[in-house]
Amino acid sequence: MTLTVCPYCGTGCQINVEYRNGHFTVHGYNKSIVNQGKLCIKGYQGLSYSSSSQRLNYPMIRKNGILTKVTWNEALDYVSEKLKTIRNKYGADAVAFQSSAKCTNEENYLMQKIARMFGTNNIDHCARSCHSSTVAGLIKTIGTAAATGSIKSLKSTKTYFIIGSNTTEQHPIIGTTVLKGKKSGSYLIVADPRKTKLASNADIFLQFRPGTDVALLNSIMFVILKENLYDEEFIKNRTEDFDKLAAEIEKYPPELTEAITGVDAELVRRAAEIYAKYKPSAILYGMGITQHIHGTENVMSVSNLALMTGNIGKYGAGIFPLRGQNNVQGSSDMGALAEFYPGYIPVDSEGVKRFEDLWKTELPKKVGLTLSEMFDAAAAGKVKAIYLMGENPVITEANVAEVEKGIENLELFIVQDIFLTETASLADVVLPAATALEKDGTFTNTERRVQRIVSVKSPPGEAKQDWWILSEIAHRLVGTERYRSVEDVFNEITQAIPNYSGIRYQDIYPTGKQWPVNEQNPDGTEILHTVKFTRGLGRFYPVSYEPPSEIADAEYPFILTTGRNYYHWHSGTMTRRSDILERESPSPYVEISMMDAKQLNIRDGQAIDVESRHGRITLPAKVTDKIPTGIIFVPFHFKEARVNLLVGDNLDPYSKIPEFKVVAARVIV
Repeated sequence: MTLTVCPYCGTGCQINVEYRNGHFTVHGYNKSIVNQGKLCIKGYQGLSYSSSSQRLNYPMIRKNGILTKVTWNEALDYVSEKLKTIRNKYGADAVAFQSSAKCTNEENYLMQKIARMFGTNNIDHCARSCHSSTVAGLIKTIGTAAATGSIKSLKSTKTYFIIGSNTTEQHPIIGTTVLKGKKSGSYLIVADPRKTKLASNADIFLQFRPGTDVALLNSIMFVILKENLYDEEFIKNRTEDFDKLAAEIEKYPPELTEAITGVDAELVRRAAEIYAKYKPSAILYGMGITQHIHGTENVMSVSNLALMTGNIGKYGAGIFPLRGQNNVQGSSDMGALAEFYPGYIPVDSEGVKRFEDLWKTELPKKVGLTLSEMFDAAAAGKVKAIYLMGENPVITEANVAEVEKGIENLELFIVQDIFLTETASLADVVLPAATALEKDGTFTNTERRVQRIVSVKSPPGEAKQDWWILSEIAHRLVGTERYRSVEDVFNEITQAIPNYSGIRYQDIYPTGKQWPVNEQNPDGTEILHTVKFTRGLGRFYPVSYEPPSEIADAEYPFILTTGRNYYHWHSGTMTRRSDILERESPSPYVEISMMDAKQLNIRDGQAIDVESRHGRITLPAKVTDKIPTGIIFVPFHFKEARVNLLVGDNLDPYSKIPEFKVVAARVIV
């Protein structure tokens, strides 16, 4: 058995894996601090994609319109020469790089290093579509874009406040921890438009209208303010600008916000009292908070609530952004973001000199294009080439029809992946990569724990580990020395990022360490902000409620919201090639309330059309009592019904995240 890390969600469960005769046997690692031997169905049954017969086996270049097998040297030379030619003709900003939260820290570090040494900050990854709002919001308020505590510490939480997270389906091991805490006497408050499993078990369920998060959170803080339930000493000694917040939340009595959120004022008052009184209290949130044009403001509102009650920097308390992908925390830490170098150093700051000294070259200092902006720029003819690693944007990005237009307009499109995905099939160059079960390196989970992954099997055919591919391209394209091993790359990371500076590659096996790991904290840091915040004082940011970019009207009377289901993950590239997971959830669906279905004469399983101002899809109806009238829900895993065809291109002005969670739509029978 080989000890490694599950390649799915950001929980970072450790798994013991045996690969024999084309089959995987998986057991949870009993000594894991994260999952203590427990796994969800994806951990147990979701690894067979790695041995799929559909895996890419060799590099390909499109010749006469057909992807044709070539040698590695031919592919690597072709990529490097074509990128140099485009830079010489149009400038470095005519090229964009897309990294991957499915890849290791080392691979993300190399991808952003290549981009910047090439001369552009046009580097981004899927955090832009899930948790870039967390990065923007938490850096502003507390100075660190990460969970403030540990998963283990949640066992000591007295009040769980879950908002915008279907935790038992998205992060099942963390969801189980919450349910166990509830059974042991802790309080559970859930705020969500859908009646999830956690909502069914909650002491208080705040079923609010999509896109009204700020109004709801401000009304909770109004009650805490008026009933003097805030932590006056904590606010005085450790925060600033509370007076500005107080002036803003005065405008949000629950009786007034009830008309906005749809939540009964008395429920809001009870939730506020429980959260503020029964400490330590922890807020756990997911993409239901972040995937909005006001996502950054939602995150700042979450932070305001935690700061106001002193529920931060203490064991069992804190803010827990539940990261989606297995390494979205790590890939963000590594600087695979258009506005940040590694360690969240702003690209236009003096801190860039650290990397100029380390990499021995002058580096770009202008904010680059984000994920969605790259495709818009390609459609406009400004970006001529995109090098994409481990992403499937024609399924996962908002307004995917425009994404396809951008790709069609490129002079060069390079895709590095494990399958010929819907996106890879459009590429000019395809580079076959290794899965997480076929490589070595590190992932950083949602609680900042840096853990090693270890190869269980060899990649098929001529496929290579991503770090090796990137090392070869870096050597050809920007003149770096070839890295001898993934440990070499990790050692450079410890020089680049202070929070990783005290980590030694050999020392984090088997159970990892939580950053920051440095001279002051050689064993890692379980709880952040115990004495002071990264930015010094925690800062309150007063936020006013503004409606989402789209609202229901006579023409489009429903609000469509999107998300995951228990059996699948993101674009389905992995889970839909895992037999048991695909068996359990083989086709797309749209959840619709029983009342709406009755009014429209829709039967369960009946094929219906869902249409927005941006597109139209056909899929079966799933009639349920878990969703309120006027709301419909579609999971985003299915290529047969690409729900992101319906999502527009409105962006959060701070984080540039699209509004996936609120789309005006209609149902056509």
